[in-house]
Amino acid sequence: MEKTITRAELSEAVYQEVGLSRNESAELVEAVLSEMSDALTRGESVKISSFGSFSVRQKGERIGRNPKTGEEVPILPRKVLVFRPSHVLKNRINKSLNA
Repeated sequence: MEKTITRAELSEAVYQEVGLSRNESAELVEAVLSEMSDALTRGESVKISSFGSFSVRQKGERIGRNPKTGEEVPILPRKVLVFRPSHVLKNRINKSLNA
C-alpha cells in the first residue's frame, strides 16, 4: 500500500524533530516549498545535499499519436520538472528494498 506524505505531515515532523511550535513548523515548511517553487519558476536548479536536485527542462514540439484512433496529434513545446535523486538517496531506497 502506497502512502503519500502531506504538507501537514511534514510540518508535524518538523514540530517533533526541531521543537518549533506547530505554527512555526508549518510556516517553515511553507517557506521552504515557496522558495523552491520560486527558484524553479525562475529557471534555476534546486539541489538538496544527500537528497537530489530539481530542475526545469524544455521539451520541444513533437508528433504524438492518439492511442484510440491512431491519429497523429502535435504535442506543443512545454517545460517539465525533473528530479534526479542523489546517490545517497538511491542507496537508502535500495537498502530498504533488500532489508
